[in-house]
Amino acid sequence: MSLRKILTFAFIAVIGFSDAQYQLSDPDATPETVKLYENLVKAQKKGYFVGHQDDLAYGVYWKYQDGRSDVKEVVKDFPAVYGWELGDLELGHDKNLDGVPFDKMKEFIKEGHQRGGIITLSWHPNNPVTGKNAWDPSNKSISEILPNGSKHELFKTYLDKVSDFLTDLKDKNGKPIPVLWRPWHEHTGTWFWWGVNSASDEEYKAFFKFTLDYLRKTKNLHNLISVYNTGTEFNSPEEYLKRYPGDDYVDMFSFDAYQRSSVEEGYKFAEQIDGLLKNMNLAGVQHKKSQQLERLATTKFPTISGLPKF
Repeated sequence: MSLRKILTFAFIAVIGFSDAQYQLSDPDATPETVKLYENLVKAQKKGYFVGHQDDLAYGVYWKYQDGRSDVKEVVKDFPAVYGWELGDLELGHDKNLDGVPFDKMKEFIKEGHQRGGIITLSWHPNNPVTGKNAWDPSNKSISEILPNGSKHELFKTYLDKVSDFLTDLKDKNGKPIPVLWRPWHEHTGTWFWWGVNSASDEEYKAFFKFTLDYLRKTKNLHNLISVYNTGTEFNSPEEYLKRYPGDDYVDMFSFDAYQRSSVEEGYKFAEQIDGLLKNMNLAGVQHKKSQQLERLATTKFPTISGLPKF
């Protein structure tokens, strides 16, 4: 789903119902990353962490004003979760695909972390095979960027730029800031070059594994909490897990959901979300993974001039 086309207030909520023992997939995770994960697991029985995409960067009728946040102006506090997008970083651009400068983004991430917030990162890279944007599923790109593929070396340069960005995320004591890393999200849909029609299940799994192995083992990044993220295209735990890369590569389960019906028909959307949560929870209990409702949004807000797009 295009970030440019959705008019939404999105939030992330950590949920869960199981007493299962959770453990990070990275045995070398930093102490701060382990602590964040433990806190998320403990908190999942108590309520929700509400978040906002690009919260500190811009809002309704404002942009890049120190200390401003639409969430804070509405509820008198900053969000618990800050979402940021890395798309176009792989191209060496100064700004992401939504126009947020990467140097400012780093400072916003540090600010949110210092405030006690949780950082989550998504990435919509250009298709390394066609050179078009992430919403170009016109060929079987994943097969070409796996090891021995024609675009494998190019894809590694994409990951190198992401690694450089992540390496710069340090707190005031110089320690890596933990992040919820949500690669290749909404992979059950058809709109991305890593989507369900653009690669076999096994290719997707190998792709997910290679990405995480490269960042952790080659680039020595151990502040990543790996999030497996689908769309709403599942009706059972088995369907949810169809492209699951395995317990050694995933720390949290999640899905994104967009309300495309009218606001007045919101009850239908709520019923859909309830069913999805139940199926994801069954999968999470089976694999002892914490769960998130990663993005909940509507495409049916009334059009208001100046309202930001997330």
